[in-house]
Amino acid sequence: MNPILRHEKIMEVLLNNKEVSVTELSDILNVTGKTIREDLTRLEEQGLIRRIHGGAVLAQADQFGILPSKEPLSRHLDMKRSIAAEAIKRILPGDVIALDGGSTTLEIARLLPNQRLTVITNDVYIISELSKKDKVNLVVPGGYRVRNMLTGPEAASYVKELNIHKAFMSATGVHLEHGLTIYTGELIAFKRALIDTARETIAVIDHHKFGQTALRTFAELHELSTLITDNGLPEDTLAQFRNADVPIELSGVH
Repeated sequence: MNPILRHEKIMEVLLNNKEVSVTELSDILNVTGKTIREDLTRLEEQGLIRRIHGGAVLAQADQFGILPSKEPLSRHLDMKRSIAAEAIKRILPGDVIALDGGSTTLEIARLLPNQRLTVITNDVYIISELSKKDKVNLVVPGGYRVRNMLTGPEAASYVKELNIHKAFMSATGVHLEHGLTIYTGELIAFKRALIDTARETIAVIDHHKFGQTALRTFAELHELSTLITDNGLPEDTLAQFRNADVPIELSGVH
């Protein structure tokens, strides 16, 4: 197994278990403890994990693009709701929109009025939220489940046949050089299908994720129609992104 695939598997194990030992990872991946320790060192250098005695834990459990299996996280909820409120302004009656999986896009789903809309999503929490709104036409591409997300080649192929007006995307990190990133390759095909199909791609990302980079890039910044974040973004960071011609907008600023 090549290093990138090992790193993805390590992140997968950590997201499910929160903490894992070198011995456990060595057994799961069938490699030596030395190899696992080298992998953990590289992941720690990227800010994805934190080494502890004999193993590792996630560095920031709520910033990996997938929500936990039991219930959505509520960290930075005010910021996410502010971003969602700004995103809602861009949704018109009759629109066909896509909601990528994530805690901020879940807030968009909660704020969506019960009106004539078509929503494509692969997030089971968003599906549950929108199933209560009978005027919203809910489209679920299907696929296999990765915690709260449905993914797979069939789901991506289905999306490519749709006419999506606006895709609202989430990410683990946003970086001037590396673009929008996520820790696992399992979701990239679905995310790419949304971006490639939509007329507008709108990223909704709170300011804590700026300057962060995960394992895999799924979108370049020039592909975005808009990037919406909260007004906690430092002025110097905002200036850097705007100087790079990134179409960034702050929520809660009028």
